[in-house]
Amino acid sequence: MHFTITIPQDLPEMTVKELLEEHFLIPRKIRHFLRIKRHVLINQASINWQSIVHPSDEITLMFDKEDYPEKSILMGKADLVEELYQDEHIIIVNKPEGMKTHANEPTELALLNHVSAYVGNTCYVVHRLDKETSGAVLFAKNPFILPILNRLLEDKNISREYWALVQGTFLQKSQTYTDKIGRDRHDRRKRLVDNKNGRYAETHVTRLKEFRNKTLVNCQLKTGRTHQIRVHLTHHGYPIIGDPLYNPQGARRLMLHAHRLTFTHPFTLEKISVEAFSESFEEGLKEEN
Repeated sequence: MHFTITIPQDLPEMTVKELLEEHFLIPRKIRHFLRIKRHVLINQASINWQSIVHPSDEITLMFDKEDYPEKSILMGKADLVEELYQDEHIIIVNKPEGMKTHANEPTELALLNHVSAYVGNTCYVVHRLDKETSGAVLFAKNPFILPILNRLLEDKNISREYWALVQGTFLQKSQTYTDKIGRDRHDRRKRLVDNKNGRYAETHVTRLKEFRNKTLVNCQLKTGRTHQIRVHLTHHGYPIIGDPLYNPQGARRLMLHAHRLTFTHPFTLEKISVEAFSESFEEGLKEEN
């Protein structure tokens, strides 16, 4: 496995060591192998660890199988994948409702298995959606970029926006919920607001459209707790229509859809913004008109 990456114009000059350690987040052990095997080239020339990398330079990284042992999973069905964006390192797809993001058992098929079959090699989950939720999901196509994308997610540099149809009328145009979320001791499937023992969660909610005693809202996640949007909205009196856990009545599906995914590509520094469309979500909205 090898990659050639053109250093973006906006990236400041730095040493090879700084680039691999601080920007590409390559683990120490693998950096050691790259150095002793001389598997790093700048503009196709061998370098030392203190060589300076400039904008527009081409850096080539060569990895052996023992650097990143391939993880084998069951391949799914490529024709079930709706691609929204793809390049050498990442792929964003539109997950249908009713499909798991990743499997819990080795013999189970989920979106990850289908995406891996579509790409032609094992991919890696960067973030997940609940089984009942549809919309945009980001996958890493190789283990090299995975920790970089994970850091973007942890640093809140991947913007995730969801549409939700909820019961009730929002009096304010926008509001922010910061209630801590913890496990429900009485139902292991559920989460609840627990401001004493829970983990901090932040959801920004904006009113988009009003229906009869229902509201379409846009939710932007700043954290990624399990069931975060579902718990925050339910706790504040706005349960999502069709939620089988927190509002088990009404619509044919959970009316929650990951509408937009936006971030800056770590290698090109280009802004990537994709939108996902769900026919079943749109049909659910029409039923409320």
